[in-house]
Amino acid sequence: MTVKQLSVFVENRPGRLSAVTESLANAGINIRAVSIADTKDFGIMRIIVNDTDKAIAALKESGFLASAANVVAVIADDKPGSMAKIMDILYKDNISVEYMYAAFINRDKGMACLIIRVDNNDAAVTALTEAGIKLLSEQEISEI
Repeated sequence: MTVKQLSVFVENRPGRLSAVTESLANAGINIRAVSIADTKDFGIMRIIVNDTDKAIAALKESGFLASAANVVAVIADDKPGSMAKIMDILYKDNISVEYMYAAFINRDKGMACLIIRVDNNDAAVTALTEAGIKLLSEQEISEI
């Protein structure tokens, strides 16, 4: 089970993130997770939203370059060692993590969600599921 993640090319200058988020807001898109990696001239905004197709259309209409890719969303217990356990599962199955970021933390439920981009989604889904790690669907992310 994977979820769609949008990658949006954003120039590194004042107002560009405001324009991206305004474009999404005007289209009724709810951002569920976000990560931004930048360089001096540009950034890549990675987001999980409640409606990927609608978000891509809104962003393109506003002049942004956006693409979708599949990533894995996992639930980790909000306690020391949980991320290490997940990374060890992937390592033992020779699955390379390209990047990851936290989507949200729910202290009331004692859990956190990690968004993980790996080199082999199918292998990661199998390894994590067999190890008893809870994966989230796009629907579940929208409901949390």
